[in-house]
Amino acid sequence: MAQPKAKDFAGKMAELEQLVSQLEAGELSLEESLKAFEGGIRLIRDCQNKLNQAEQKVSLLLEENGQLTEAPLSPPTITE
Repeated sequence: MAQPKAKDFAGKMAELEQLVSQLEAGELSLEESLKAFEGGIRLIRDCQNKLNQAEQKVSLLLEENGQLTEAPLSPPTITE
């Protein structure tokens, strides 16, 4: 039986973690791996959209309260 699709951000992240674990285990066939990868890409897009919506909402709330700075929620930069 297939798992129901996760509806909230946390559920989608948990589903994505499960897909990553399956892919990292290397026990899936090529077809299963491709299907899992495609599903992971969809989940990443969904999560990114949710994060973008949340950032827009926070920016709007800050702007309404006169607290908006130039870059309220800039993504962190990764340095090595």
